[in-house]
Amino acid sequence: MLEITQLLVDAYGCEADLDDAEFLKKTLEKASEAVGAKVVREIIHRFSPVGVTVILILAETHISIHTWPEHGYAAVDVFVCGEGKDPHRAWDVIREALGPESFDLRELTRTIGDKRI
Repeated sequence: MLEITQLLVDAYGCEADLDDAEFLKKTLEKASEAVGAKVVREIIHRFSPVGVTVILILAETHISIHTWPEHGYAAVDVFVCGEGKDPHRAWDVIREALGPESFDLRELTRTIGDKRI
């Protein structure tokens, strides 16, 4: 049985420009590098008048960010699997780049394999 940790983070009062799609993409790429993950596809969607969603599909699952710049808020999802791939390292990179005043981090444990009770 394999257990994988997924991080869901609500970041509040972010100092970074949450409407800068290129900055957000580069931030997620750096976070992927920090955990040794391989980006296989990127998706960027801009909302009107503001807001961005960036999703990096990884060989090891995904990392995404959805932003509401008018509220200084970003929702981050870090889901990476593989030996030695700690999602907290990715969040550290993202947190440094976003500069949130505060954040709420939740960890989910995903289990692959037989988990019958």
